[in-house]
Amino acid sequence: MRTHVHLVVAMFASVVCQAMAQPSPATPGTASPGAATQDKPIPAATPSPPVAATPAPHTGTMQRHERFNAISKEGKARLVFLGDSITQGWEGAGKAAWDEHFAPLGAANFGIGGDRTEHVLWRLDHGNFDGLSPALVVVMIGTNNAGARRDPPAETAAGIRAIVERLRAKCPASKILLLGIFPRGDKADDVFRRLNDEVNALIAPIADGERVFYKDIGAVFTDASGTPRKDLMPDWLHLSPEGYQRWAGAIKADVTRLMGEAGAPVPTPVPATGNSETAPR
Repeated sequence: MRTHVHLVVAMFASVVCQAMAQPSPATPGTASPGAATQDKPIPAATPSPPVAATPAPHTGTMQRHERFNAISKEGKARLVFLGDSITQGWEGAGKAAWDEHFAPLGAANFGIGGDRTEHVLWRLDHGNFDGLSPALVVVMIGTNNAGARRDPPAETAAGIRAIVERLRAKCPASKILLLGIFPRGDKADDVFRRLNDEVNALIAPIADGERVFYKDIGAVFTDASGTPRKDLMPDWLHLSPEGYQRWAGAIKADVTRLMGEAGAPVPTPVPATGNSETAPR
C-alpha cells in the first residue's frame, strides 16, 4: 500500500513539473514577450556628428556676433569674409590692405578671434547672414580646431563642409570662395601644420566650380622650404601688414571675377601685389 502511494505521488510530481515547463499559450491577438524582439530588430543608433560640426556658442564674443547680425539685417554688404582671428585681423594689421582692396567692394568682416568651425556654425544658426545675400563669401576657418583640440582632419573637414552647406542654404544666390587653411608653425612639418594640410586635402573637393570655389594660397606665406616666413607671420600664425597685402594680392582677381559673375557691380580693379597665379577650382 505504502509503495503504491509513493508511486502515485511521484507520477503527480512529474506531471506538475512538465506542466510548469510548458510556455503559457498566448492570448489571441497578442504576441509573446520575445516575439517583438525577434520580428523587429532594434535599429542601430545614428552616429552623432563630431564636435567640429555641432553648433556651439563662443563665450565672450556675443557683442561682435550681434554686430554681424545687425550688418546682416541691413542687407548691404556685397562681399563678406567669414572666419577666425586671422580674418578679424583685417581690422588690425590688415586694415591698410582692406581699405585698399576690399572696402571699395562693399566688404564686411565676419571674423572672430578663437572661433572654431562649430562656433561659425552657431553664428550661422543665430542671425549671421539673416537678410543678407552678398555676391561672394570668402571662408577661411579651421586652424583653431587643430591648435585648440587637435581635431582629426576628417572632423574639421566635416565642420567646414557644414558651414558651406549652411551658406548655400541661407544665401542661394551667393558664390563662395573657400580658402585652404593657412600654414602655421616655425617649420614645415609642424604638427598643427600637418593637420591643416590634411584638412585642406579633404575640403578641396567641396568645390563644384559653379557656386563653390576652392583655392589654397598657403605658398604665398612660405619660403622655398615651405616654412612660413617670420616677416609675414610674426608669431607663426597671424599675419603682418605685408602678410595681409599678400593675402589680398593672391585672391583679388578671383574676388572681382566671382563678384562680377554673381551680378555685383565691381569697381575697376586696383593692381595688387602677391601671387595670384593659381586659379580657384
